[in-house]
Amino acid sequence: MNESHIKNKPIVHAIIEAKCQEIGFTMPSDLYVGTLLKTLVASKPYGNFLELGTGIGLSLSWMIDGMDDCGNVISIDNDPSLTEFVSTLFKHDSRVNILCQDGSEWISNYSGDKFDLIFADAWPGKYSELDETLALVNLGGIYVIDNMDEQPNWPEGHAEKAAALVKTLEGREDFCITKMNWSTGIILMTKIQ
Repeated sequence: MNESHIKNKPIVHAIIEAKCQEIGFTMPSDLYVGTLLKTLVASKPYGNFLELGTGIGLSLSWMIDGMDDCGNVISIDNDPSLTEFVSTLFKHDSRVNILCQDGSEWISNYSGDKFDLIFADAWPGKYSELDETLALVNLGGIYVIDNMDEQPNWPEGHAEKAAALVKTLEGREDFCITKMNWSTGIILMTKIQ
C-alpha cells in the first residue's frame, strides 16, 4: 500500500510534516503506525491512553483522532523544544496532557489509573522500566511498540537489544502477543491476566 492512499489524516498532520522539514526532524512515526493507533484507540470508548515518546506529535495526533470525547491521553517526552511545539498544537484539547519529563522517572513515580493502551515509542517503557510499564496496562488493555524490524539508523548492538526484548515479551504469560512484519515492525500485546 502506498502512503499516498492513506485517507483521513489528522488535521494537524500537514503542520507536523512542515515542522519536520523545518527543523530536520528525521524520526517521525510511520503513517501506518498512526492508522493502527487510531484504530486501536477507537476500540476503547472512554479510554485512558499513554504515549511514551511524544516526539514531534505525529503518533499522538492519530491517537487523538481515534479518541472519543470522554477519552484522555498523557504523552511524555524529555525534549522541551518538541513538547512545547506539540503542546501548542493541542492546547485547546482538554483530553490531552503533554509532559516534558524523564520517562523513566515518570513511570517509576506514576500512581494514577491504569491505561487501556500504551504506545511505548521511547527507551523508557520499552527497553527500560518494561515490567513497570506493562503493570500499568488494564486487563484487556493493549501495549504497542514499533521499530522492531531492523532500521538503517540503529546504532551498533541495537539489533541484539531488540531481539532480547522480543524474547522477553514472548515469555510473558499475562499477555497475548502478535508480532507483525509490517510498517516498521510492530508488536501488539493484550493483557489477559
